[in-house]
Parts: sequence; structure tokens; C-alpha cells
Amino acid sequence: MSIKEQQEVRDKYYSEAVRYMNNAKEVLKKAGKDGAYYKDKKYVKMACGTAYNGVLLALDGYLLLKGIEKKRGRKNIGYYQSNITKIDRKLLYNIDDVYEILHLSGYYDGIRSEKIVKSGFEIAYTIINKIKP
Repeated sequence: MSIKEQQEVRDKYYSEAVRYMNNAKEVLKKAGKDGAYYKDKKYVKMACGTAYNGVLLALDGYLLLKGIEKKRGRKNIGYYQSNITKIDRKLLYNIDDVYEILHLSGYYDGIRSEKIVKSGFEIAYTIINKIKP
């Protein structure tokens, strides 16, 4: 992959992942807060799901930059873990944390703790910034 192609991949995947994160933050505002907790579980679930999908987009771009062709169809966390484990262990730990916080606790369970959701978003940005142009 040429330098120009790499830059195009970075631009495309990074901007799309950031767009997802911005959308997730807007949805999270709708959840409202009561002290250290969000009021409406529905919006927390939507925001966490959107943020998690933004991370997956960034990971697709990251793997593409590393020469791993994008798998067609539905991907699962195992696909990302098995490919990233060969490249960057620290990134793998971040992926595991984002999966636990945003996908399982946030999207499926609708955890309302602002602190936990915020930490998931911070880790998501750490992953997304791996492909920052």
C-alpha cells in the first residue's frame, strides 16, 4: 500500500469513527443526569452502541493499514482480538476494555454510571487515535 493510499485509509476511517463518537456524545446528552448517573437507560444504550461501532470502524482501518484485509460480512470481537494480538498487545487490552464497558455493560446492560461510560469513551478515543491522520 502506497503512502498516499495509507493516508486515504486513515482519513476515511478516522473521520468516520470520529463522526460516530460525536453522534454518540449527542445521544448521551439526551440521557440526562442525576448526580453521577444517567437517568435514561435507553439513550445510554444507544450512545454506547454507537461509540462501540465507531471503534470497530477504526479497527477496520487499523487492520487495513497493517495489511490485513477487511473481512466481509458480520465480524465479532474474536476477529479483532485474534488479529490485533499479533500486532499490538496494549491495543488488545484497550479493545477488551471497550468491549466490556461499551458493548456489554453499556449497550446490553445500559449501565448508568457516568464514570464508567466516560472511561469507555476515553478508551474508545485512544483506539481511534491509533489511525489519526
